[in-house]
Amino acid sequence: MLLEFSRRFLEWLDTARLEAKTKTYYRDGWRLLKATTIVGMRLDQVTSDVVETLQFSSSSSGANCALRTLRRMLHKGEEWKLIRQAPKVKLMKEYGRSLRLDDEAERRLLAGAAACNWRKRSLQLFRDIIIILVRDTGMRNERELTGRALRTWIGTRASSSCPTARPKREGDACP
Repeated sequence: MLLEFSRRFLEWLDTARLEAKTKTYYRDGWRLLKATTIVGMRLDQVTSDVVETLQFSSSSSGANCALRTLRRMLHKGEEWKLIRQAPKVKLMKEYGRSLRLDDEAERRLLAGAAACNWRKRSLQLFRDIIIILVRDTGMRNERELTGRALRTWIGTRASSSCPTARPKREGDACP
């Protein structure tokens, strides 16, 4: 069964010479896969038709992570002679970003930064570095502005949820 095979796959993943991000990607893919009905199937029962019927609660990007992981698992099963041939696994269509930081979101972000009672120069640095960076590069509002990328770019105060205007330096702790 795929669930039993996953143990061997994950053990291989721990010892394989793959990049750390690749290993994390496959672990995330397995996390998504084990929430589906396919985990109870034998490896030789997994066909392209079965794979096409899988439903994921995440976005098409998350579903493709799970499908790429499944594809890798099936090919390892073929390599380890557990199945004769791995089925073809078609990925879902992914759509590019369409929402960028608009004027309203920029106003709300600057108002939030102003509420942190920064010095005028710090607020100006925040506006110049973050807002312009986000607008010019097309970063997604909800992920980059609230997540690790924002903290990486500008650091965070330990005692406050307000970001500091000091650039992130190598060796700094990032919560």
